[in-house]
Amino acid sequence: MTDSRIPKARLGAGGPEVGVQGLGCMGMSFGYGPSDAEASRATLERALELGVTLYDTADAYGAGENERFLSPFFKAHRDEVVVATKFALSIPPDDPTRRIIRNDAPYIREAVEASLRRLDLDVIDLYYMHRRDVNVPIEETVGVMADLVREGKVKQLGLSEVTGDELRAAQTVHPIAAVQSEWSLFSRDIEAGVVPAARELGVTLVPYSPLGRGFLTGSFANAEQDLTDGDFRRQQPRFTGDNAAANAALLAPVRALAEAHGATLGQIALAWVQQRAQVHDLPVVPIPGTRKPTRVAENTAATRIVLTETELSLLEPIAEKVAGDRYADMTFTSAGRE
Repeated sequence: MTDSRIPKARLGAGGPEVGVQGLGCMGMSFGYGPSDAEASRATLERALELGVTLYDTADAYGAGENERFLSPFFKAHRDEVVVATKFALSIPPDDPTRRIIRNDAPYIREAVEASLRRLDLDVIDLYYMHRRDVNVPIEETVGVMADLVREGKVKQLGLSEVTGDELRAAQTVHPIAAVQSEWSLFSRDIEAGVVPAARELGVTLVPYSPLGRGFLTGSFANAEQDLTDGDFRRQQPRFTGDNAAANAALLAPVRALAEAHGATLGQIALAWVQQRAQVHDLPVVPIPGTRKPTRVAENTAATRIVLTETELSLLEPIAEKVAGDRYADMTFTSAGRE
């Protein structure tokens, strides 16, 4: 497949147009073991050449290190990129492995100022609530986020891993541009409530882990055996033990379609996610993560693959057969509250 710039999609009602595929930047400095900074920087530049304009990070990725790493690229291309970052996962200084979910006003204000400093930007284009603290009314949290918009520190608001009802409640306070949730051939729980709510409200869906954290590409078959000690996928139930073996067998139809299209497994998995926009009639901008320029070219090429109804039907049964949950603790996901 030849390289060309990808099409665009609208980010929320009245928001900017962005490339129909974004880039998840977490793995460039966090979560997936050792990384090559030079290769990651080349990946960022290559993505922009291909029309990727939405770049996703969070303050929790490496305790702010991911934001610091991305800052020079964002500043060099400020007028060309849409910067998305997140708050809500507080990391205790005495235990960097822990995550405490906070949605309270003082923390949000501390978090946005810290992100602005690390990014070295005057304004964040898209600011997400990373996870939901059920002890704080979502209307209250979004009210504080709305204040940040009025103060010029944030342009648009996003939510991650919220239910359909939580999205509707948030929308009564301030327009929500995007909802970020896991959505892939392996993870389709958001289709029951979140997707209909997003379509109804004009909210863009931003699927994270559209490649099943790499499992759908066939790049590894068992996290404990194939991945380094620092890779957090070793703690995810569906990638280990008997679950991993059962889930690897589910890739057979993906592999068959890849062969038929002269594509990779990952491209078929991404094409399926990209086509959710037509299936559900709403903007969909997945953010596959990668640290290699060749891989970002491969991923964006998936936007040019169109799967037929017959091909889509072959992939339809996969999700309901997946063994194991997305996380060991599902309570902080939308599926855990629906």
